[in-house]
Amino acid sequence: MINKGTFAKDFPVVCVGGSAGGLDAYTRLLQHLPIDLGVAIVIVNHVRTVPTTLLHEILPHYTNMPVELITERLRLQPNHVFIIPPKHDLHVLDGEFRLKPISKPRGWPDVITVFLRSLTQHWDGKLIAVIVSGFHCDGAAGLSGIKEVGGITIAQKLDTAVQPDMPESAIASGCIDFVLSPEHIARELVRIAHAPPSSTAGPRRRLRQNKVERVSF
Repeated sequence: MINKGTFAKDFPVVCVGGSAGGLDAYTRLLQHLPIDLGVAIVIVNHVRTVPTTLLHEILPHYTNMPVELITERLRLQPNHVFIIPPKHDLHVLDGEFRLKPISKPRGWPDVITVFLRSLTQHWDGKLIAVIVSGFHCDGAAGLSGIKEVGGITIAQKLDTAVQPDMPESAIASGCIDFVLSPEHIARELVRIAHAPPSSTAGPRRRLRQNKVERVSF
């Protein structure tokens, strides 16, 4: 059993945010990822009308990585796929997931933005934000924070998305590094995971109590 005091919190976390049409993007992405990439994949799906638990049943058919529905205080681990449960905001603290009741029970959720902002505050490793098919603009408001801490941002190529609203909003934010198809997103994640720190991002700035501290990957 891993001792909480020595638990590694410096491996990369990839947040994959989507909604309508996201299933197509998730499956195409996972099919092209090796099982030993060394990153944690967190799928933040913001559709309330479609049970997110279906992803927990479907996605294991497209990857040999363990696929887990997130529960309170579940530890992040590399080479795992984690899925947000419905009707919750997702945070991370001390290397564990924390769940709260969704803060926007009406209108369009912003669960992707909430999680991205939590990562910038509480995760020590590389951060990679991927915005794929979905309605509205969830996630776009959290991309600037990912860039501020030296993270990498990717949007799905619009003509490959079932519903291009979310990747289009992400691109319009001016904070996207790459615009790629799901298959090419997978290739880029492999490159990022294996590349020396200097070739993917500059020194990371971690935000703590309004103080900016420079930390290298």
